[in-house]
Amino acid sequence: MPRDELRDFETYAAVRWPRLLRTAYLLTNGDHHEAEDLVQVTLAKIYLRWSHIRTLDAPDQYVRRALINNNTTRQRKRRVVQLLTPHLPEQRSPTGDAGRPDSYDTRSELFAALATLPPRQRAIVVLRYWECLSEQQTAHILGCSVGTVKSQASRALKKLRSSAALSEYAATMTHGE
Repeated sequence: MPRDELRDFETYAAVRWPRLLRTAYLLTNGDHHEAEDLVQVTLAKIYLRWSHIRTLDAPDQYVRRALINNNTTRQRKRRVVQLLTPHLPEQRSPTGDAGRPDSYDTRSELFAALATLPPRQRAIVVLRYWECLSEQQTAHILGCSVGTVKSQASRALKKLRSSAALSEYAATMTHGE
């Protein structure tokens, strides 16, 4: 790879790393280590085709799609349940801030509910509601129709709403408790 392409890739990877890591974090059910591995594997694969990817109109869409594909492959290959937890156990807050959207308890409930979704629905929820992409952008990245994005998002949200932990959270947020 020529020196200028290498510098271009290094700059791209450094700038996009935080956003890719956040997306991967959600795709891997809140496992920070798995998310880092997923981003590293994706960037390694992209590096091999960087001379082509950098000329695309929307390289970020290509990279997001590669991230989702690598996550799907990772899930298919996973045969052994890991015994280690993805994060250190944190103490529940004694100040009673469990209803706050950024509290540890709420985040744990959200990640647990997100983990119940099939990979495609999880990818759609992450792209639509975390990455704030339109239905058309999400469909383009996932290589499906806008109708598929709409129906899968609807099913995913219905399943998330039926989650006991999240329905309790939603009731707390709507009643202002």
